Amino acid sequence: MMKEIQLDFNDIKECPHSFVMAVNDTMNVLTGKWKLPIMATLIFGKKRFKEIEREIPRITPRMLSKELRELELNGIVKRTVHDSIPVSIEYEFTTSGRAIKHVLDAMVEWGLEHRQAVLNRH
Repeated sequence: MMKEIQLDFNDIKECPHSFVMAVNDTMNVLTGKWKLPIMATLIFGKKRFKEIEREIPRITPRMLSKELRELELNGIVKRTVHDSIPVSIEYEFTTSGRAIKHVLDAMVEWGLEHRQAVLNRH
C-alpha cells in the first residue's frame, strides 16, 4: 500500500525536487500541441465537438477526438451525451479543469508581453 504524501505549496516551492515533480505532473496532463488550445475554447463555456473544431484552426477531427478523450481521462473535461435526435455531445470543464483558468490567464498575459518585447527588439 502506497502512502500518500501531502506537501504544503510553500514547502514545494522551497524544494527543487518537489517543484520539478509538480511541474512534471502538470505537464503530463497538458502535454501536446492541442490540449491548451482546446482548454482555451472551453474557458468560454460548454462546447460541442464541431464548435471546438471551428475555433481551433488546423486541428483534425481525429486529433481533437484523441485530445478530448485524454483530457477526459485526466479529469479535466467532462463529456455529456444528450439523448436527442441526433445525439448531442457537449464538452465542458470539470471543477479541476476550471481551476486552470488562472494559469491560462497568466499565459495569455505573459504571451502578450513577450510578443511586444520581441517586436520592440526588431
